[in-house]
Amino acid sequence: MLATLLVLGRLVGAQHAAPLQEPIVIRAATVIDGRGGVQHNVDIVVVAGRIARITPRGPVPAGARVIDLGNRTVLPGLIDAHTHPVWYFNRQNRLHTATDGDTPAQSTLAAAANAYATLMAGFTTIQSVGSRSDADLRDWIATQGLPGPRILTSLDPLTERSGGPDSLRVLVRERKAQGADVIKLFASASIREGGQQTMSDSQLVAACGEAKALGLRTIVHAHSAAAVRAASLAGCTQVEHGIFVTQDVLTLMAERGTYFDPQCALVFRNYLDNRARYEGIGNYTDSGFAAMERALPLAAQDIRMALVTHGLKVVYGTDAVAGADGHNAEDLVCRVQKAGEAPMHAIQAATSLNAEALGLAQRIGAIAPGLDADIIAVESDPSRDITALRRVSFVMKSGQVLRNDGAVP
Repeated sequence: MLATLLVLGRLVGAQHAAPLQEPIVIRAATVIDGRGGVQHNVDIVVVAGRIARITPRGPVPAGARVIDLGNRTVLPGLIDAHTHPVWYFNRQNRLHTATDGDTPAQSTLAAAANAYATLMAGFTTIQSVGSRSDADLRDWIATQGLPGPRILTSLDPLTERSGGPDSLRVLVRERKAQGADVIKLFASASIREGGQQTMSDSQLVAACGEAKALGLRTIVHAHSAAAVRAASLAGCTQVEHGIFVTQDVLTLMAERGTYFDPQCALVFRNYLDNRARYEGIGNYTDSGFAAMERALPLAAQDIRMALVTHGLKVVYGTDAVAGADGHNAEDLVCRVQKAGEAPMHAIQAATSLNAEALGLAQRIGAIAPGLDADIIAVESDPSRDITALRRVSFVMKSGQVLRNDGAVP
């Protein structure tokens, strides 16, 4: 932790220095643009934090800084549409809870370290759903130079216990006033408790309808087919998980334009691998862990079904919790290796499609003129070997170089 904090301190100092005004030229052997295109031997010219142009290799503009990435493959910064960066393991090597004695400052430092690990893994944007403390993390990254991915947050989620339709409408308005970027709803129980629908159809209609009227997206935790169906019919923006989804419900989501965010393996494997750190807390029981074991093969099967459902937009979110930060690319590996997704399709899910789903397609998600210069590089070609995304060696966010060959500038 001390080493991480020292690195964080150096990066905060660097980001508070006078911003670089000179153009940056990224010399790239191969560029995967995030929209399905590939270019070779090009220069990406970055000016004032944005991609100004992409040209064949040629003369360097006067005064420009050149970053030659050699034979590495260049991609847009990756996007994780479902994370929990404020979850962490405490000094007793257990999942942090409100009663374990950690101070707010200690929890903040842990969240900052998680954000840093995620950024260094090439994820320059994440959606955190949800905790009230996300707001400070989001804002310090955005305005105070704390190194981390761009964060969108739901703040505290809403559940069936939040009240009836009228109360939910009020709470959605409150979340917007509090600065929420998206509304998170729990429409079903946890997978560890069977995943049955918990929010009523009328609650979902009220919450998702009010959010839409306010210009906010909704993201819905739903495992059972009934819960997924209800969220889709209610006009909610995006459904998470869907372990017990059926083909007819997948087809309904496609028809309704509902984004689907299934998880492949990371969240389940992380829980199982860290069982001693979670066991005995809340619903992390023997039966809960058994349910997650059973979910693993179902998860890959669901993704395989979703990918062949015509018109369904399958985005990329990992549900990264304590222990998973910095390993966010593992579900891309799983989707290719276990669910049969084409590597380029998976890359698009984690870049341009996620940007669209988050309402940020005009800012991020691709390497294209006019977009923010969120750019990463890996040691080999992930369109041929998706595991290359485990080996990120260059990270630029909004034109700021934060990693190059493992060295922090």
